Amino acid sequence: MNLVDSHVHLDHEQFREDLDALIDRAHEQGVHRMLTIGTGDGPPKLDCAIKIAARHEGISATVGVHPHEASKADAGTFDTLRSLLREPAVVALGEIGLDYHYDFSPREVQREVFIEQLKLAREAGKPIIIHTREAWPDTVDILRREWSGPGIMHCFTGDEQQAREALDLGFHLSFGGVVTFNKAEAVRAAAAMVPDDRLLVETDAPYLAPIPYRGKRNEPAFMIETVRKLAAVRGVEAEQIAEMTSANFERLMACVE
Repeated sequence: MNLVDSHVHLDHEQFREDLDALIDRAHEQGVHRMLTIGTGDGPPKLDCAIKIAARHEGISATVGVHPHEASKADAGTFDTLRSLLREPAVVALGEIGLDYHYDFSPREVQREVFIEQLKLAREAGKPIIIHTREAWPDTVDILRREWSGPGIMHCFTGDEQQAREALDLGFHLSFGGVVTFNKAEAVRAAAAMVPDDRLLVETDAPYLAPIPYRGKRNEPAFMIETVRKLAAVRGVEAEQIAEMTSANFERLMACVE
């Protein structure tokens, strides 16, 4: 099986002591390609994912300011992002968006930083990776006004209607461990209706480990459980999910200019 983890935080402190072993375990489970997210702890340090990608084959990077850290951004932050987006390892800008659950940054600041980063991604010709939590209407409204390119709805946990809205905007939908949770019927219904060519899979590790690992530190090797659940939901074999999601990821990232 050949799998792509389209969203993992390999720079996280929980992986500091065993990153090489974690990557080896991922390879043993067929996860040979990973996209490590470069938001880290926010500005001014924005190159954490690039450094990891430089040391490991099969790993690409993103850069971006997460909505949690939006209040840390200033004009220099956007200049830095503009420069980092030119790095060969960087294939997308993200994760960016809105998070009204925690409100770690003021909502108006989140929206301003989100829009500014959409401009940078458009300028660089890169796909975007969206984080949205309890902010769906504002997220969709901004994307409709400010974005017309490719992107990923990371860790999609919405319902069928929200899935249709995202698909209408041209996005791929990426599903993680939540799709395996017992009470995630709406997420599984959404996963069942996504077109074959718009489906992706991820871990969001170290967060949101799938059943039977729920409550433990997540890692890319566990993604096979999410793939199996998606296969059951869509009535296909796990190998088909692996094949289509890997092809979708490579095709999406091939749009990088």
